Amino acid sequence: MLRISTKARYGLRALVSLARHQDSSNPVVLSEIAEEQGISEKYLEHIASMLRAAGIVSGKRGAGGGYQLAQRPEKITVLEIVEALEGPIEPVVCLSNPRSCSRSESCATRALWARLQEAIRKELSSITLKDLIETCYVDFPTTGRGRTPRL
Repeated sequence: MLRISTKARYGLRALVSLARHQDSSNPVVLSEIAEEQGISEKYLEHIASMLRAAGIVSGKRGAGGGYQLAQRPEKITVLEIVEALEGPIEPVVCLSNPRSCSRSESCATRALWARLQEAIRKELSSITLKDLIETCYVDFPTTGRGRTPRL
């Protein structure tokens, strides 16, 4: 079964929170995101370090420190985020390493897995962080609290 791990799901949620604060010139501390999203701060630190290594976020240490997006939300795709946290999208190993299976060259199903891989990559690369922000927040005027997350 193909599954997206909690690391990728939490990473996407954290980046949505971070992107909502992108217009602010101040970095966002992880404790705020952890509280807002209900994610362990320690786990979020691990996710943030992976996103930083991938160049998706930048971090600043010390007083006034925190994290910011390294690029505008419309430039960051879900594919980039998922692959930064999960590794390459690969339903079967033989797609990237044909030598891993002796039947790779004559396999009747390998083309199917390649098509599935391409469809997933195409879909995830067509969605940006900005798209997520625009589709997962709705206004609830009766609360007087502005935008409420649907995540």
